[in-house]
Amino acid sequence: MRRYRVPIHGLPIAFEGFTILHLSDLHDKDFGSAEKDLINLFKQKKFDMVALTGDLVTRDQIQLTPALELISGIQATSGRPVYSVSGNHDWHQGRGAQFNHRLQELGVKVLSNCSAAIERGSDRIWIIGVDDPVTHRDRLEQAISDTNNSASRLLLAHSPQIFPRAVASGLDLVLAGHTHGGQIRLPFLGAPFIPHMGYFPDLAYGIHTSGNTTMVVSGGLGESWFPIRFNMMPEVSLITLEQMKQS
Repeated sequence: MRRYRVPIHGLPIAFEGFTILHLSDLHDKDFGSAEKDLINLFKQKKFDMVALTGDLVTRDQIQLTPALELISGIQATSGRPVYSVSGNHDWHQGRGAQFNHRLQELGVKVLSNCSAAIERGSDRIWIIGVDDPVTHRDRLEQAISDTNNSASRLLLAHSPQIFPRAVASGLDLVLAGHTHGGQIRLPFLGAPFIPHMGYFPDLAYGIHTSGNTTMVVSGGLGESWFPIRFNMMPEVSLITLEQMKQS
């Protein structure tokens, strides 16, 4: 499990230490008997919400059962709210709306170009979600239309390609997936190729910062085109927010 601590400019004191469990790119992965161990691992961790950043399935398969079972297990043991956005594989053959409906039946808050506030007393943060940027369904301006920068704003998006626009919009944190960290990473060079992002892309994995905006790109849990990973293990992340210290 990968841990990140992210300083947020102007983070309300009530949200100091607010922690997000970030899962991405399950791609129909069935953990079998290991699923119970994985859920028990989550049970041992402290977090305040769950973020799902797309590609719960693989494009040529239509099952959603492994993802739904994992999400249900996390909900049952943690009781934490789950927020979700769609990925490009989820929308293959127009399935996205159907999958989102099944997630909503579980109580997952699907953010399709919209936002939701989390409040603690008089303080709040915004959780913003855009639909899949890879298939050009994202509408960032629409998604942030009900928010303002007087409260911290966290964006969930499937692909890190949205990062420059998030920076321009003054968002505080972006959580993304899509890349699987490259699945294959060469020492000192990184991911050789990522679909829709090209050769040796800069935003393939890990933490990136521009101005007051930070992005964390997950290595993901599953694989899409071929079940091979090299120098890039499957990943779940815990992202903890902290107030940015004034210099």
